[in-house]
Amino acid sequence: MQNFNQFGLSKESLKALNGLKFNTPTPVQSEVIPLALKRKDILASAQTGSGKTIAYVIPIVEKLRVNKNSSALVLLPTRELANQVTSVMKIFLGYKNPLLVASLIGGEGIYSQINQLKKNPQIIIGTPGRINDHLERQTLSLKKCDFVVLDETDRMLDMGFLPDIKKICLAIPSNRQTMLFSATLPSEIVKLSKNFLNDPVKVSVNPPSSIVDKIEQKVLFVD
Repeated sequence: MQNFNQFGLSKESLKALNGLKFNTPTPVQSEVIPLALKRKDILASAQTGSGKTIAYVIPIVEKLRVNKNSSALVLLPTRELANQVTSVMKIFLGYKNPLLVASLIGGEGIYSQINQLKKNPQIIIGTPGRINDHLERQTLSLKKCDFVVLDETDRMLDMGFLPDIKKICLAIPSNRQTMLFSATLPSEIVKLSKNFLNDPVKVSVNPPSSIVDKIEQKVLFVD
């Protein structure tokens, strides 16, 4: 795709993209957005900074604008990433959109989050530990959730979130659409994808990282 207009997006999404001065989709956006709009499960290998946030934010917003009785869940490994995604999501929703977003992350007051949930938000963004906490308290229901995103999945597994992710997925209807993003695809993630994705389309935007990519480089100026 050479232009976002070719995706058949709503005028609201195109307006948000224009406001962000995004005209040409990145490779991950070109591949993921059309598949997501067709309700395909996706297993994507994409590095941070590849534009994958918009690749899943747009399909979520497009879907929920049509079906406001549905809901979506986005899981991320850290509250910083969750806050970033929440900000992007709100940009695409716009100021007058009736859809609500709840941010459920660790390190913030749980009772203020419960107040958010009482408003029945259609989009839940958060970290696995806090999402699972709300499920156990029965302050969150995912029975109407049929769009799930697991972002930075390799980092979530490194941080020990696998048990929480499994519990959360069990609380979501099995006919959900699921998109899994990871910078790498170790055996644990491949196994997870088989358990929670239904006939996923594999998208590999970036080649597997070489050891050079993981080396931290610094410049030291000397006389």
